[in-house]
Amino acid sequence: MTHSRVAVFALPLCLLALAPSCRKATPPAGGVDAAASPSVAATHTANAPVPRGDKHLSAFTSDAEVKKFLSDWQEERRKKNVERARRSAGAPQPPPAAAAPAEAEAKAESSEGAAADSVTNVQHAGVDEGGIVKVHGDHLVVLRRGRLFTVRIGDGALTPGSSINAFGPDVSPSGAWYDEMLVSKGRVVVIGYSYQRGGTELGLFDIDGDGRLTYKSTYHLRSNDYYSSRNYASRLIGDKLIFYSPLYLRNLEQPFDSFPAMRRWRTNATPADFKRISPATRTYRPVLDSPSIALHTVSTCDLSAPELDCTATTVMGPPGRVFYVSPSSVYVWMTSWNYDSGGRAARSIVYRMPLDGGEPQALKVLGSPIDQMSFLEGSDEHLNVLVRADGSGDGMWGAEVTSGDMALLRVSLSWFGDGEDAAPRENYAALPKPTGWVAHNRFVGDYVLYGAGSGWGRPRLPAEPSLFAYRFAGGGEPQTIALEHGVDRIEALGRDAVVVGSDGADLHFSPVALGERAEKRAAYVRKNASQGETRSHGFFYKPDGDGTGLLGLPIVGGARAGHRQLTQGSASIVFLRNRALSFSEVGTLDARPGAGMNDGCLASCVDWYGNARPLFVRGRVIALLGYELVEGQLDDGRLFEKRRASFAPHSAR
Repeated sequence: MTHSRVAVFALPLCLLALAPSCRKATPPAGGVDAAASPSVAATHTANAPVPRGDKHLSAFTSDAEVKKFLSDWQEERRKKNVERARRSAGAPQPPPAAAAPAEAEAKAESSEGAAADSVTNVQHAGVDEGGIVKVHGDHLVVLRRGRLFTVRIGDGALTPGSSINAFGPDVSPSGAWYDEMLVSKGRVVVIGYSYQRGGTELGLFDIDGDGRLTYKSTYHLRSNDYYSSRNYASRLIGDKLIFYSPLYLRNLEQPFDSFPAMRRWRTNATPADFKRISPATRTYRPVLDSPSIALHTVSTCDLSAPELDCTATTVMGPPGRVFYVSPSSVYVWMTSWNYDSGGRAARSIVYRMPLDGGEPQALKVLGSPIDQMSFLEGSDEHLNVLVRADGSGDGMWGAEVTSGDMALLRVSLSWFGDGEDAAPRENYAALPKPTGWVAHNRFVGDYVLYGAGSGWGRPRLPAEPSLFAYRFAGGGEPQTIALEHGVDRIEALGRDAVVVGSDGADLHFSPVALGERAEKRAAYVRKNASQGETRSHGFFYKPDGDGTGLLGLPIVGGARAGHRQLTQGSASIVFLRNRALSFSEVGTLDARPGAGMNDGCLASCVDWYGNARPLFVRGRVIALLGYELVEGQLDDGRLFEKRRASFAPHSAR
């Protein structure tokens, strides 16, 4: 079985009805929630240990020690497998274990606090996320279908400028996906993954004040595919590029052939050009026994340096993962894909890597977050995480399929240590379980909000449409708020929230006031519509006063399944006025059908990260719709099209 992005077209039922990248068995009749789901909040030992926040993980001291550890681990696994087979002979078999990516992978092809010029709906102000459109000076920079484009917006212009391939002139784009882009001062970095070259690809470009793009260099980092249907592989804090990549050990006899390494691309480059960037002394042994093991690597690169300089920290652990970056730390939550015959919740551990260069720490935990939105590192030195009993991380489509009980873990950062301690039982607050299997969640203000919706499937109304709200910071009982639609998106509107979802035909925007209690206000309903983009970056809210602002979201017809966004663009972006949580439509900016489709695409010819964004920049309202930018003009509270510009390649115009 292949395990790559192209598999989504060959195996649509696997993606939309079964499990992430086909790694799990078919759910039992009645859906995954009909399966026996262990309680997350009731499986820790009652006698909690004393936290050891001054303790850190144990790094290896040499390559020889790493190799011996892996050899011993392999032998121990062999013995345990033999013993397990002996014990289970003649007994009922446990559920099929998830296949490790090494077996499955094939070579194949709160925006409110963001900076004034940010056009990315980021999770944390000051922590930029890799996306498809950024602002640099007087220009927009757009990444689309393997190319970079600039469009001048200074002095009220909307004029296409420079364009260049998102890969070097001596780099073959075959089997590569160019997914994310970040801009730091005069440097543009494109993050991609090459199945042909087998690693994360970093393309560096210079951009000048006139928007001219110049290719500089390409670097490869040894990794497996970082792709997630919801998460982003890269973050930018100042000049510091941070990105996560998984590595699955295929050959334990020659383990360092799979360890994190980087090379600068040159014609006729060979594997020998790779140089290790994570030495044994920055590689940390696992503290949780797992039937399979992976290298989880967080790399940091200085984009201000003349030549790209990257260092990496690697922790060994179970293969399932969710990657989250706060303003001060990187977190990787690892979950075993294997479940024991006792039916206990998936065994997990969360690692914390301070951005100030401090030593990594860890804490044993239970369950798995849905995605990066399940995390919040608060200013009160606590980590808050919404978890489900059964999940496999957010790799590929893992976030689209979770099940089991839910709980909110709230734990002081002082509990993190050498990984021997577990978060105590009383730190898990049991929460209601949604009836659907595609869950969305978000921390807004003092609340964590979550619910179930349609995800990448066809829009539908859940059996019991509800929003669940829990005031994690102030205590109290969780609330269940009845809705007339599913939950496909939760976004912040300052200290309040908006919940977006379908009833099977129409798209609802439900404002939620978050005070002493969460209170739903009257929804705005867009008839015969559904989301045109499911990623968090598809939405943006621009406040323009106390309790007022504009929000934008791509939309399409009401019957289109979510996965169609990969090959079909959005029809429009709808803009709503928020006045004290009362929504009204000001208008739409519409795509021109078929514009720019004959673009001679050479790489990344599927829009894995979408292609439509509402842009609020320097007092202007602009819709990015494929290769078009459509600017609107607000007149007496209504939005009208002012002009449009196409930046499509010349062959497509």
